Amino acid sequence: MQVSSVSLLDDGRAMAVDFDDGATMRFHAMWLRDNAQDEETRSASNGQRLVTLGDIPEATRIARSDVADGGVVVNFGPDGKTVRYDARWLRDNAYDAIPARPAGWVGEAIETWDGALAGAVPSAEFSRVSDDPAALCDWLATVRRYGFAKLTGGPLREGALLDVVALFGFVRETNYGKWFEVRTEVNPSNLAYTGLGLQAHTDNPYRDPVPTLQILYCLENSAEGGESIVVDGFRAAQRLRDEDRHGFDLLSTHCARFEYAGSAGVRLTARRPMIELAPDGELTCVRFNNRSAAAIRDVPFEHMDGYYAAYRRLSQIIDDPAMGVSFKLEPGECFIVDNTRVLHARKGYSGSGSRWLQGCYADKDGLLSTLAGLEATS
Repeated sequence: MQVSSVSLLDDGRAMAVDFDDGATMRFHAMWLRDNAQDEETRSASNGQRLVTLGDIPEATRIARSDVADGGVVVNFGPDGKTVRYDARWLRDNAYDAIPARPAGWVGEAIETWDGALAGAVPSAEFSRVSDDPAALCDWLATVRRYGFAKLTGGPLREGALLDVVALFGFVRETNYGKWFEVRTEVNPSNLAYTGLGLQAHTDNPYRDPVPTLQILYCLENSAEGGESIVVDGFRAAQRLRDEDRHGFDLLSTHCARFEYAGSAGVRLTARRPMIELAPDGELTCVRFNNRSAAAIRDVPFEHMDGYYAAYRRLSQIIDDPAMGVSFKLEPGECFIVDNTRVLHARKGYSGSGSRWLQGCYADKDGLLSTLAGLEATS
């Protein structure tokens, strides 16, 4: 990637850059000045900006720009600062001609899925990802892509799930502790601790911010039933959008409410849309948990019937067997889910035998940071 020519626009308030692949991108003078990569503007050791916007003259213009070594050298007025910009960097950070995208779009690194993925559940072996950075990179990239993945062959001991989190980040401790037990209890504080089947859901929607990753680790599983099911909430939301755009808009523009008060001294509440979009329409989060839903009171009277119709339809889509991927964890196996995207469920299981899982939460930014570091060195 190289720059072939440059030209000034609007009396130096911007410039046009022609690349050797035929593309032309425009850049504003103030944007270029603010994003200069020289050592006076950015720390060489950590890349953080050393100046504020107030340190840059408000009247900044491009006095001159020239092609040099495949990039661009820009001289700014009125302070006379000169900065070189790499062609690849300019192209990667270009903001000209942002394509129009439908509400509910997802990033290029994400692939939505349905039950057809059941024949190829993403999985890796614990010892390999522990010992081989390349294998770890591949597994973390799989989590980013699908929003979930399994690990097999892990140690059979309490707290082993913390070793999984240590591969990429840190445990997010909650009122449930560093980890929690998932097995039948008498008078449980949460329905997860019974043998009942559970509808696909995201965890802890009553928290703000919500835990972004969950790990469930199997230590015993001789009970009949109890298979785990995962559903891609992003695919479910997109399916609702394609069937009923108005219903999709209602669930993404009005807040639901969630609450939890199942433990002494704990009363958690949050107010967020079931389908959350960024301002440019990117699908960023799905919150769905019927057990923790509180009274919805942020939808105008004239829209409540439509809201509930969309809520019902989203629930039907999530429950559709064609949407889910089912698997039964064996002792020493675990799976991780992106709790802002992938819903998880459990089939009911009998009182005979035993089923013991341990679960914990972690943060997706740690996983993505570790993945970015591995990708940068691969």
